[in-house]
Amino acid sequence: QVQLVESGGGLVQAGGSLKLSCAASGSIFSIGAMRWYRQAPGKQREWVATIISGGRTNYADSVKGRFTISRDSAKGTMSLQMNSLKPEDTAVYYCAADASRTYWGQGTQVTVSS
Repeated sequence: QVQLVESGGGLVQAGGSLKLSCAASGSIFSIGAMRWYRQAPGKQREWVATIISGGRTNYADSVKGRFTISRDSAKGTMSLQMNSLKPEDTAVYYCAADASRTYWGQGTQVTVSS
């Protein structure tokens, strides 16, 4: 079992920055890939970024060059540094972790004002 808790969301003006964190507990050493997703109002949840246990990263085109995903596997933490935020980045952001199955956090709201 893995439990995930996101934090760091909030309200920021366009062009600003936020850093989201995801803290895992439980069987953290069973975690392989970790990912960020987001869901805007009225839209489907979309994938944002992935980081595998070896550190390789991958990003959605919409955030490439602006967002940076990182993790500390020993501590069971993952972060998403978000720079140059745009109003279209407004969403609830979720972290996910692959272990015996995919586990999800409860989400944290990010609102970018224009």
